[in-house]
Amino acid sequence: MAKISIAKRHNLSHTKAKSVAERLANDLEKRFDLAWNWEGDHVHFERPGVSGSMHVGRADIRLEVTLGFLLTPLKPAIEREIHAQLDKLTGGTKSA
Repeated sequence: MAKISIAKRHNLSHTKAKSVAERLANDLEKRFDLAWNWEGDHVHFERPGVSGSMHVGRADIRLEVTLGFLLTPLKPAIEREIHAQLDKLTGGTKSA
């Protein structure tokens, strides 16, 4: 299994940062058929072969993803796409 850990700094209000996280979760749901739910400041998501969570902090958004065996070869592409989406949604802020 492969792990992806990403942290992006942001200058957004907490409410706006949660909105960004929800937009990303909705995008993942549509593209990869992921089920997701909020628990406080965390979004938990999963589907066969993928599980993870996203934490919305006051200054950053942290994403932890575990890929199953079949998706492990796609890790670099998935990681690039997550970075691109977070950059777009947070205004291109740097990694934490």
